[in-house]
Amino acid sequence: MTEVLNTPIAETLADWLVGADVSKLQPQTIDMCRRIALDVTGLCIAARKEDYVLATLAAAGPGDATAIGHARGFDPFSAALINGTAAHGEDYDDTFEGGPVHSGAVIIPAAMAIGEMEQISGERLLLATAYGSELLCRLSLVTPKAIHKAGFHPTAVIGAMAAAGAVSVALNLNKQQTVSALGIAGSMASGIIEYLAEGTWTKRMHAGWAAQSGMRAALMARGGFLGPRTVFEGSHGFFHAFAPSRKPAYNFLLDDLGARWVIDDIIFKPYACGTMTQPFIDCAIQLAQQGVKAQDIVSISCPVGEGTVHRLWEPLAVKHNPQTPYAAKFSTPFCMAIGFLDGKAGLSQFDEAHIKDPAARALAAKISYVIDPNDPYPDQFIGALKATLSNGEVREIKQGYMRGGPQAPMSLQELETKFIDNAIYGGWSNGEAEAARVLVSHLFETKDSTSLRQLRI
Repeated sequence: MTEVLNTPIAETLADWLVGADVSKLQPQTIDMCRRIALDVTGLCIAARKEDYVLATLAAAGPGDATAIGHARGFDPFSAALINGTAAHGEDYDDTFEGGPVHSGAVIIPAAMAIGEMEQISGERLLLATAYGSELLCRLSLVTPKAIHKAGFHPTAVIGAMAAAGAVSVALNLNKQQTVSALGIAGSMASGIIEYLAEGTWTKRMHAGWAAQSGMRAALMARGGFLGPRTVFEGSHGFFHAFAPSRKPAYNFLLDDLGARWVIDDIIFKPYACGTMTQPFIDCAIQLAQQGVKAQDIVSISCPVGEGTVHRLWEPLAVKHNPQTPYAAKFSTPFCMAIGFLDGKAGLSQFDEAHIKDPAARALAAKISYVIDPNDPYPDQFIGALKATLSNGEVREIKQGYMRGGPQAPMSLQELETKFIDNAIYGGWSNGEAEAARVLVSHLFETKDSTSLRQLRI
């Protein structure tokens, strides 16, 4: 590592980004990029009429860029903000073990917006998606848990850096410009996790804010604005600022860069809620499928990773009684209760009726946690429960993986079904949804980005 650090990390990354070429992408990586674009587009449609998206429109300016599912055009930065906010708003977007981070909701809005602005080819959009997503996921491995510990949202702060890298690739910037783009983005990165206190909306905008910040950084760099070369490792750099409690492990960022693509292991969520909660929902559903009734349950105890507690389990009394549908998405007890009672935890499960359901609240109140020092979080997302029943019986269920990832991948058909369901949830007809699915599936094969205008409905 000493030899690597003799060269500023931003310069090493810039060499890799400047060398972006489709020939360096394996077929599975290209396929993953297509899936990410499809999933993000469906989520933008699903959320297009949600109150937080409509509120974001109030801050948007007019222009020629597309906010998916909206008839009028916006300036490119506003389009990136709207699309990123919609894509991440329901917490139904892709995730990456080791971060956790959500790359698609940052990179796709940035790539689409700059693509329309500059009339970039589909191939260049593919490269921006692949390299930007890879950078985001690799950066999340450098200081696992430490960014959250410092009170920041990894997707937000890392996302700004990765979006700058993605847009640099899209614009075909040279090495000096790319280094500056990364350096500039370091001063644009932001996003605290205080939304957890009351279930308010700020996390929802983090991906979109990161996307538009990365765009601005890359465009300023193209114009000649200079950013620090030591933005990552400097004594006042990114990881010092956002992850001060942990020594950065830059080998996870730089080893095999360009030879191995970690984005091949990105996970697509089966449930519309917090990432680490998902295996626990599977366990709760399995318990219900065994014939156990809610009234038969005395208590449920879940072994968990210590790093998840402050976001998903505490304060426990608050998690048992979330005050908003958004807050419910980050309560493992409540998500488990919904999954147990409904057999699913999709978009329709997180509404006012469900969070006020006495049965859901009563069951959630029976669910608690114990910290398991051997839990592999954040390297792997697992779930388990021990249910004590009124007849004295104890049922234990374990799941050693998160569905939708390498151990239990979501098939293309399942992902396409999710897309259609999301589009219909957002008010589109089956015909409109199918036309959008076909368009996005071929997005990386287009000569320019004008086809995105067909998503303005």
